[in-house]
Amino acid sequence: MYILDKKCESARRGRFITPHGTIELPGFMNVATCGAIKGGLSAIDLKNLKCQVELCNTYHLHLRPKDETIKNLGGIRKFTSWDGPVLTDSGGFQVFSLAKLRNITEEGVNFSSHIDGHKIFMGPEESMRIQANLGSTIAMAFDECIKNPAEYSYTKDSCKRTTRWLYRCKNEMDKLKKLPDAINPEQMLFGINQGSTYKDIRIEHMKEISELNLDGYAIGGLAVGESAEEMYETIEAVEPFLPKDKPRYLMGVGTPANIIEAVARGVDLFDCVMPSRNARHGHIFTWSGRLNILNAKYTLDSRPLDENCDCPTCKSHSRAYIRHLFKSGEILGLRLGVIHNLYFYNTLMEKIREALDADSFPEFYKNYRNSL
Repeated sequence: MYILDKKCESARRGRFITPHGTIELPGFMNVATCGAIKGGLSAIDLKNLKCQVELCNTYHLHLRPKDETIKNLGGIRKFTSWDGPVLTDSGGFQVFSLAKLRNITEEGVNFSSHIDGHKIFMGPEESMRIQANLGSTIAMAFDECIKNPAEYSYTKDSCKRTTRWLYRCKNEMDKLKKLPDAINPEQMLFGINQGSTYKDIRIEHMKEISELNLDGYAIGGLAVGESAEEMYETIEAVEPFLPKDKPRYLMGVGTPANIIEAVARGVDLFDCVMPSRNARHGHIFTWSGRLNILNAKYTLDSRPLDENCDCPTCKSHSRAYIRHLFKSGEILGLRLGVIHNLYFYNTLMEKIREALDADSFPEFYKNYRNSL
């Protein structure tokens, strides 16, 4: 259940009550692709980094250790020792981004595993069954994510197929939740809006899928080739047609600036691999802008990564030490960087919520939209 506490123009301050806890919104989901944050972080670490939601990957967990294995071990939350909400994506994005050869039909998609090449079929029913085995709090509908730019006619046909797939996802989930061995009989379902950057297709598709009265709705297919301005314009076009009483999730986005801009346009929930991926390459987010810890100027720098941060890394370690770890190939350097960046992102969302609570979001937006 979504509760809207207040608004500041289009920006929304709310809460999403799930079977596994309440998510304060706007919020950021920490991406644990295979059940762990890349960089050596566990679910226990996430508890100390202000994480609210863990996001796990349906496609990767289906390949290994296999979703049936996770079901036999009690579901993804028990498997990872994360006791909060978990969102699992549908596997659709990975099918279309990782599979070199794939064949899309009305039934679903035939493709080859990126690991060993074995043949796999995934459609709406298969995706729902995998996610039911994982027992996540929120399951994402199976859709086709197309690259930008895309042809108008193909985009329109793809959206119609994605809508048909969504109905099949809902019907299958309704059946699965009633099974006596269901890991999570209260599993929620989010639909995904597609349509490339064609505003008319986006709006038509959003109107269609909103009729299903799902638990939440995502805007997918962005940050995959279009400009930031095109992304913002697409959000603005779709926003009036998103249900007001449901959470809105912008998939795979993005930079701190992207998040601030999207919150201002009415988005509630985000995920992105950027904080962990950037950290593993020595790129650190701070309240004064980004820094590259590999730069020689930090060799004798005894300051923390960010003097305005109280994360576990900044409390205990210097820039000089962390640079040394990276240059020495020590995995601890990656871990400390990822800890800081995730803490930064989760704190960013916390500060956005505080600004909305204090009716000062316009000032926050003005101060940080171009500085982070």
